[in-house]
Amino acid sequence: MSAEDVPVPNDPSDALAAVVALRRLADQLEDAAVEQAMRSGWSWPEVAEALGVTRQAVHKKHAKRLIAGGVALRRRQ
Repeated sequence: MSAEDVPVPNDPSDALAAVVALRRLADQLEDAAVEQAMRSGWSWPEVAEALGVTRQAVHKKHAKRLIAGGVALRRRQ
């Protein structure tokens, strides 16, 4: 799929609002998927690889929220 194949609203403010909504949805989906993976016993490197980011990046983004939510996080051995 190329950029020409993506339907874009005629009004730039509508198009940009759609981008914001999609980013928020993507963040919510990522949060839920990372939490599910960690509750299932995945390690930080496994989650990072699945997301295509570094272990440090995924830990920085999600660790505090997961700890606050009572998720038991795996420690490196």
